Amino acid sequence: MILDDNPYRQVGEPVPGKIVCVADHASTYVPDDIELGIDQALLETHIGYDIGTMGIAERLARRHGIPAHIACVSRLVCDLHRREDEAGVMPTTSDGHLIAGNIGADLENRLEKYYRPYHAALADWLEAAKPELIVALHSFTPELETSAEERPWEVALLYNQDDSAARHAIRLFAEEGLTVGDNQPYSGKQLNATMDRHAEAHGRPYLTIEIRQDLITTEAEQARWAALIADVANRTALALKGV
Repeated sequence: MILDDNPYRQVGEPVPGKIVCVADHASTYVPDDIELGIDQALLETHIGYDIGTMGIAERLARRHGIPAHIACVSRLVCDLHRREDEAGVMPTTSDGHLIAGNIGADLENRLEKYYRPYHAALADWLEAAKPELIVALHSFTPELETSAEERPWEVALLYNQDDSAARHAIRLFAEEGLTVGDNQPYSGKQLNATMDRHAEAHGRPYLTIEIRQDLITTEAEQARWAALIADVANRTALALKGV
């Protein structure tokens, strides 16, 4: 739900110089005045949101001292993890499904109401927090409908130019016995908009973490992954300091 007409909410108070979390695709919410023209069941799939990420982000904030900036609108209304000038910021297709209601819709209204406030608030929040590490949280479907390429991991990492934190996290997840690697069929060089803007552009270390969605559907699974991510994030932050 959008609170006070904001397309985001913030859980927990950042401690300057510590770790924070960002969840761009955490919600299925579609405002009453927007008709997407799709089967409503699609909103509860990976097309509508990143399954499990809201529960993990909230647990990171409430149980592990990693406050979170969480999206409160479906990626089909406005994809906050895109550049403002990308066609996908208001998607007309998603994994082979037509989003008919977005064809010819008022893009500027969506940007002004959802995209710009979300990113302006995130920018201010991060500037105040001056985090040692940002955890950008996503989940992925094991099988895309429009790609036959295998996605064999339990958890994957994305990055663009700065892979310093990701390389530590890949090692640490592997040490936990998980199947982990660079995300496919897209990498952070194709899809890293939020961290390009708020992390790499400011020299802030970050982890963009993609978790296989069928591993985080229950509260117990989300709690387990929140604890694991908190541990990996803290150990990554120490490794970046050379400790």
